[in-house]
Amino acid sequence: MSMVTAIIVAAGEGKRFGSGKQFALLRGKQVVDWSIENLSGHPEVDEIVLVLPDETQKEELFRRYKKLRAVVRGGPRRQDSVWQGFEQVDEHRAELVLIHDGARPLVGQDVITRVIAETRRSGAAIPAIPVEETIKEVARGKVVTTLDREKLYRVQTPQGFSYLLLKKALRKARKDGYYGTDEAGLVERTGHTVAVVEGDPRNIKITTPADLKIAEALIER
Repeated sequence: MSMVTAIIVAAGEGKRFGSGKQFALLRGKQVVDWSIENLSGHPEVDEIVLVLPDETQKEELFRRYKKLRAVVRGGPRRQDSVWQGFEQVDEHRAELVLIHDGARPLVGQDVITRVIAETRRSGAAIPAIPVEETIKEVARGKVVTTLDREKLYRVQTPQGFSYLLLKKALRKARKDGYYGTDEAGLVERTGHTVAVVEGDPRNIKITTPADLKIAEALIER
């Protein structure tokens, strides 16, 4: 049986936020709860692995979320946390694996659907939206060049991968001692092309308290 497993990574310290942003309240619910509910509410997501700073909420979370397969403690860096979650995925049943930031509470069902569909076609897919601002490369306080924004996109999550491809990418990164900023970057290092699907401007990442206010305003729309 093939399955879609979503790994929700919510183990960060939230240094820029000032505390664990994944536990900040957004309309009366923790940010990470919004992420869990949106992923578990999708009909094609079969199970969820949740990566947290610790496992103190484990029993309560299992009672609340029926699709929850495992709750595990994260590692020192995000990529380590992804690996911790990936080790909980059933290698005999998993077809696709989604990696989602626990601090992206407003991910829409349509984005999840597009990522899953394209991952089934090409093996690796990420949602992204075009950059609207002018972007410049800067070094030592001076502009080096102005980048072509027609080719630049802001990448979101969930990112989707075939189980075997993600396993290959994660293992290669660990062997090489390489840390990337997202899993797509690790997959790119294997030589596999990553497809891009339409993201959603509402699918913001909570990084600062101001982002929380923006998310609250988006919910009210």
